[in-house]
Amino acid sequence: MGNDNVIHVTTGNWDSEVLKSDKPVFVDFWAEWCGPCRMVGPVVEQIAQSYSDKIKVVKLNVDENQEIAMKYGIQSIPSLLIFKNGKEIKRTIGAAPKDTYVKFINEAISSS
Repeated sequence: MGNDNVIHVTTGNWDSEVLKSDKPVFVDFWAEWCGPCRMVGPVVEQIAQSYSDKIKVVKLNVDENQEIAMKYGIQSIPSLLIFKNGKEIKRTIGAAPKDTYVKFINEAISSS
């Protein structure tokens, strides 16, 4: 499960890794018990490898970091959000094929 391109963020490093990032950040809100999240995991890692020059990819475990999940109104997971310059610019909810996420990321990056 080790992938150097995906950073596991917590409440402690959320601000430095996500809000203060100099490039857009793709955040996967997930949990161990969530079946669809496990399906999305490998896809998120592939995206992290392919797009590391354009976007930072991080994962946040909602069970361990509930205050962040609540702050952004995460009600169902997986929820995938894109942050730029410290603000959420786009979100999508639920498991989807890689192409869908790639399109989602490209739209977010090009429109911002």
